[in-house]
Amino acid sequence: MKKFNFKSMLLLISLILLLTVNITAGAENNEVKAKITVELDPESVSVHDPMIIEENGTYYLFGSHLAAAKSDDLIKWKQISEDWDASNPIIPHPESELKKALKWPEPDAESTWAKSPVKIKAKDSNRYHLYFSTAHWESERSTISLAVSDKIEGPYKFDRILIRKYEEGQYSHEAGRNFSHLKDPGVIDPHVFYDKNDNLWLLYGSYAGGFHMLEMDEKTGYPENYNPETNYLEEGSGYGKEIAGGNHSPIEGGYILYNPETNYYYLYLSFGTLAADGGYNIRVARSRNVDGPYLDPMGNDMREYDSGDWADAVNYGAKLIGNFIFEKSELGYLSPGHNSAYYDQETGKSYVIFHTRYPGQGEYHQVRVHQTIFNQKGWPVITPHSYNGENISDYSREDIIGSYQFVNHGRDIQNGYRNINYSQEIKLNSDGSISGEIKGSWKLVDKYYAEITIEGEKYYGSFIRQYDRGLEKKVMTFSALSDRGITIWGSQY
Repeated sequence: MKKFNFKSMLLLISLILLLTVNITAGAENNEVKAKITVELDPESVSVHDPMIIEENGTYYLFGSHLAAAKSDDLIKWKQISEDWDASNPIIPHPESELKKALKWPEPDAESTWAKSPVKIKAKDSNRYHLYFSTAHWESERSTISLAVSDKIEGPYKFDRILIRKYEEGQYSHEAGRNFSHLKDPGVIDPHVFYDKNDNLWLLYGSYAGGFHMLEMDEKTGYPENYNPETNYLEEGSGYGKEIAGGNHSPIEGGYILYNPETNYYYLYLSFGTLAADGGYNIRVARSRNVDGPYLDPMGNDMREYDSGDWADAVNYGAKLIGNFIFEKSELGYLSPGHNSAYYDQETGKSYVIFHTRYPGQGEYHQVRVHQTIFNQKGWPVITPHSYNGENISDYSREDIIGSYQFVNHGRDIQNGYRNINYSQEIKLNSDGSISGEIKGSWKLVDKYYAEITIEGEKYYGSFIRQYDRGLEKKVMTFSALSDRGITIWGSQY
């Protein structure tokens, strides 16, 4: 077995993350060279690792480095905060307020990373909890900590450290033994959420020993095995149940969403790394049980991806989106990832919310919101264009026929320069055939479902009319997923 230098690898990954604090610094050195420069969206904002919460009809995003934003419609966003300084309204004077959590990494963390906002439902609480990560690019140590507020927009006050990560071989109070980076989780990227029975859970992890889950005490907002007197998990009680990954496999940014229409829990994961050439891509697996096992469309248990080999990523998870360019629209993303997700119980609409870089824009990143539609087999497919208020309708064959930009997202991580899936030109013909650069057939099923066959492989998804901000018009689109976990997109022009 190849021996990993975990400290060096963590240093590299964390250094890339720190570049996002100043999103223009060094961009020319990290830019993925592409044929097209994609224009920024003037209605979007910059929140890295955007985690969503809805309150009284307003949607809020909380992200790394205390960036936050809000929207009334998931389309037009307003930046609430973005700078790590004393005037930040979410956590004013963060260096002093969060001092205990910032000191753990050694050297001190210089900012906070991904966060998870949740409103605690307990009658005697009814407070907003903001779970956050502290880490430093020179340290193997990190924490997941908690800040609380009576108001969604803050100010939040530090409460305590909840979970700690240690240097390789250092004694772990949580594990009751020496810490192992191959077995124990990376203690960042928290997602705290309620399951369908209103039980509170914490999902967390990044690389290292994969993702783990802990049951939470709703009254305190702490893990059930947390001891408030020692401010640690009970000694030897462990880091929770293993959910996915391990052995330093390149997965992070986990998020779980329950859909009452399908009665599945969906585990969204980001494979790769976050830089423009890091190949971030969003994948999904599902389970009937909140704590797994989570299986992909091929039936693979996500815990089995524990080789640490990037090349093995092709075998796990349904890949929903990666690097792509619609050439005629001059639209596309690089390293879309670290998503949250939202299900609207009133409308039945579902969304993924993520950050992405753009071709030609270096390390600058923006928030994107895309509607997800659940296909004939109960799997989510991400619609090709950002959300603009569109609804699924009943379509006719005449609505579908036409010329499309076609993208196959494949199954690889797409790290490295120039590793982009460019669109190809195809036609969906009136006789049900597909011609052009790709050959196959298509069917319109039950008014809006799509069934597309290419080289003998069937893809199941949906047609939906969307606004193409590059062409500045509404176009018919499709998004579909195969049983091998490959997503294809089409966008008319």
